[in-house]
Amino acid sequence: MNAVMTRAHSELQALVEERALTTGMSVRARGQSLTLGRTETGPDGHAIPDDRVRLTRLGGCTWGLSVKRHTGRWERTPFSGSMPEMHETICTFMQHLVTP
Repeated sequence: MNAVMTRAHSELQALVEERALTTGMSVRARGQSLTLGRTETGPDGHAIPDDRVRLTRLGGCTWGLSVKRHTGRWERTPFSGSMPEMHETICTFMQHLVTP
């Protein structure tokens, strides 16, 4: 992970832990994206990651927001902005997706 993504990962993890709605969510980095998810228990009792939303770096300090569809594919939303703005968007418009 490069330095920009390392800083972004740390920033998002701190934002996630600040709000009760997102506390406990994991943040994973891959390429230019950060995925927020929860850990769910599968039918066999093993923990499985349950990805909910993804932030993709669009350039500079701007991030785009995508949501995971029931098909497993990511769908872009019209939301973009700074990391704090995207976290606020997740907590307001996407709260049904991140609620435990």
